[in-house]
Amino acid sequence: MTSNLASIKQRYGVPPQLQSCHTARIGGYTVEGHIPVSAIQRLLKERPQVAGIAVPGMPLGSPGMESPFKTESYTVFTFTESGRTQAFQTVEGDG
Repeated sequence: MTSNLASIKQRYGVPPQLQSCHTARIGGYTVEGHIPVSAIQRLLKERPQVAGIAVPGMPLGSPGMESPFKTESYTVFTFTESGRTQAFQTVEGDG
């Protein structure tokens, strides 16, 4: 465990606009934020040429941010080591 998360995010190339509260390494990729399992499974199956995937912020209804009231739509982004980002998967909310 580390208390210097900023250095971990920087080490693995997580762009500042995609940073969130959780960072993990899975299958050679960086996984940042409240990522749905389906996005991780897709990432590991397709193995795109990216550094990782990220969900910025803490969208209501994302894993770990569940709510009995409503969920937000949000986008899972890919990012490269050079900082290029692209939409990878959209998760639809209910309101």
